[in-house]
Amino acid sequence: MKFKASQIAEILQGEIVGNPEVEVARLSKIEEGTQGSLTFLANPKYQSYIYQTQASIVIVNDSFVPESPVQATLIKVADAYQAFSKLLEYYNQIKLMKSGMEQPHFLGEGVSIEEGLYLGAFSYIGNGVKIGKNVKIYPNCYVGDNVVIGDNTILFAGVRVYSETVIGKDCTIHSGSIIGADGFGFAPQSDGTFQKVPQIGNVVIEDHVEIGSCSTIDRATLGSTIIRKGVKLDNQIQIAHNVEIGENTVIAAQTGVAGSTKIGKNCMIGGQVGIVGHLTIGNNVKIQAQSGIGRNVKDGEVIQGSPALPYSDYNKSYVYFKNLPKIVQDIENLKKKLS
Repeated sequence: MKFKASQIAEILQGEIVGNPEVEVARLSKIEEGTQGSLTFLANPKYQSYIYQTQASIVIVNDSFVPESPVQATLIKVADAYQAFSKLLEYYNQIKLMKSGMEQPHFLGEGVSIEEGLYLGAFSYIGNGVKIGKNVKIYPNCYVGDNVVIGDNTILFAGVRVYSETVIGKDCTIHSGSIIGADGFGFAPQSDGTFQKVPQIGNVVIEDHVEIGSCSTIDRATLGSTIIRKGVKLDNQIQIAHNVEIGENTVIAAQTGVAGSTKIGKNCMIGGQVGIVGHLTIGNNVKIQAQSGIGRNVKDGEVIQGSPALPYSDYNKSYVYFKNLPKIVQDIENLKKKLS
């Protein structure tokens, strides 16, 4: 898909300096620009590249004044970085603008579909499913019985959504993620075996949630596993049964949250964090990467380590830990002197 400089300038409400008819079909970094590509200059340390780039169009701040000739057509805007971000969003919307139902696919009994659905080939939609407006379900997806999917939600290829799951509006679930599989519930028996505890709850995902690739969110034993509005989950995250994650919390990759833990609003959790079950994590908490959380955490705490300590205490302790061999040697020397 090609766009003229005049069309891009209209979208961004920018001023053209150069040829308004020049066309671009792809985006690039300014240092890697080639003919037919569009890029941007926002950081002054990259300014030298604008005189070398082969990109056809460069978005620049309206304060930019070239020091020597520029080959590319310029589009001047108030904020080049924000304008380029807006363009990326616009480009992404066009790229994802699919509709219709590809063949083959399966629709169960009593399925309710509103306008604007895209259903990719080899997808399965179970009985009693309700699908809102402009939903996009890419190829090879499975949607179980009685699932509800809100308006403008996207399920990328290979997503599995088990029965009774409720997904809100404007959500994005990336490829390979599994929503609503059984929670890890097994009761030990007297003979040393484990008896599975039926998991009969569901998963509720509120509006504006994004879930990265290959993440799993388990259904509740009873009640619901709940992902609140605005939560963003990275790739390869495990959310266990009956967990609740508060609004606008973000969690980085490879984190695991054990059953029945409640995480508050506006938290930031780094990669490879492990959180044990039945805890309460307060609002506005920050947990550094690779921390192990085995206690309740109060509002606003910043913690690190395994087991996790307050962030400043961890840093002080780590200084001693790094110097531990020297400290031990000093103690041995003192013991020798005293004896």
